[in-house]
Amino acid sequence: MSTDGNRGARTAPYVAGIVAGAAMLAVGEVLAALLRQRTGPVAAVAELVRDLTPAGLVKGFIELVGTADKPILVAVVTVGALALCALAGRWRFGWVVLVGLGVLASVAVLVNPGESGVGAAQAALVVPPGLATCVGVACLAVLQDADRAAARQERDGTGGAGRRRFLVIAGGIALTSVVIGAAGRFAGRSRRTVEAAREALVDRLRATPGEVPAGAQLDVPGLGRWQVPGQQFYRIDTAFAVPLVDPDAWRLRIHGMVEKELELSLADLLARPSTEAWTTLCCVSNPVGGDLIGNAWWTGVRIAPLLAEAGVLDGADAVLQTSDDGWTCGTPLGVLTDDRDAMLAYAMNGQPLPIEHGFPVRAVVPGLYGYVSATKWVVDLEVTRFDAFEAYWTQRGWAPEGPVKTQSRVLVPRNGADVRAGEVDIAGDAWAQHRGIAKVEVQVDGGPWTTCELGAVPSADTWVQWSTRVSCGPGDHTVVVRATDADGETQTSVRTDVVPDGASGWHEVRFTAT
Repeated sequence: MSTDGNRGARTAPYVAGIVAGAAMLAVGEVLAALLRQRTGPVAAVAELVRDLTPAGLVKGFIELVGTADKPILVAVVTVGALALCALAGRWRFGWVVLVGLGVLASVAVLVNPGESGVGAAQAALVVPPGLATCVGVACLAVLQDADRAAARQERDGTGGAGRRRFLVIAGGIALTSVVIGAAGRFAGRSRRTVEAAREALVDRLRATPGEVPAGAQLDVPGLGRWQVPGQQFYRIDTAFAVPLVDPDAWRLRIHGMVEKELELSLADLLARPSTEAWTTLCCVSNPVGGDLIGNAWWTGVRIAPLLAEAGVLDGADAVLQTSDDGWTCGTPLGVLTDDRDAMLAYAMNGQPLPIEHGFPVRAVVPGLYGYVSATKWVVDLEVTRFDAFEAYWTQRGWAPEGPVKTQSRVLVPRNGADVRAGEVDIAGDAWAQHRGIAKVEVQVDGGPWTTCELGAVPSADTWVQWSTRVSCGPGDHTVVVRATDADGETQTSVRTDVVPDGASGWHEVRFTAT
């Protein structure tokens, strides 16, 4: 037997397993798309892995890879499944491994909070992983038989026709898997369909684009925009597959501790009096000086009148919000019923919400971190009590209530920058939503604190840009910033982690003047 023949005989079982596994994955994904399920088996398993992973490890992983956490985890699950299938190809009863993977995927879709149904609808959830497993087991059996036949011919010295037959079968199954996988991108409820529905809503929303208030945007190169465009707005959520919600089928249910339950369609929402406001949103995972924050012009319907119409019962102190993908958060009832513009937003900067930012409707609540307020793809508001539930992140060690802390950051100059010695622009932004910023100060090289110029703001619910000029001679310099909110509280210098209720501490930037 030739060296190439020996190598082929050694690698063939692994090839058989990988090809069978690829066929299994491709069939599972395309069936999930055809049945219009929110996620395919791979994403469902990735979400299950995330939910079973200790919160500390999840936090560390996100800090390490940032917003690439979801595609990386999906890739790890895919590669891990194919690796197990490769090993299965070497075993006579390797089909057991594929069955085990199918059972795992079935469990993952059944426990996924974003999938729903009872009876036949619940059973339909396991159709993609179930049929995919059958396909994978069948492909593995065919390939293993072809490999064994080729091995017998090689031992008998009757030529390499058996090995060529194995390669033809493996190549055919692999090519078919690629075609099926590509078809899955166009099967079922496609993103293009939802994008078209989103574009069709433009004229119905009656949303204005928002005019940046005079003096809000300071003229400092490198400072960034006071109004953040939708495509540049930070995105943090738990969705491995972005919910593609048909706006005509969308419904919001308001229930729980209320006198009467309400169910609203998007048309119902658009028929109600609208509100528009500048609101800055930020993520509780934003580290000191981080960029998980953005300011936009939101259009929607205030939540307070809706709750008043439903009639909140005595004793309620929270609203449990639920997303189309099953994510939940608990919001204090008081912040939804006071004078702030807590709204069900359907437009951002004058356009329908981007799909990634909650289309067709999301919650926007000034003054709270997003993990307790800013539900994207919102479909359910349950009036309840904090002692009656645990929401997604509070189950994982985060505080049940998350008021935004007073924070500030230096954006000019950037950390590690080289600047010309002399008069140097120092600038950035600060925020304390629903309290407002009264003062921002900077300290250079441990010297006295200098009060900065503040940009104009339309309300206490947005960030504010600030700037000053300081004299810096040649050499290395350090600038520190701190803000004081309208309640007179100056942000603390004590550094804390983002868990359990947001980071604190002064932002520091080091630069070199030449």
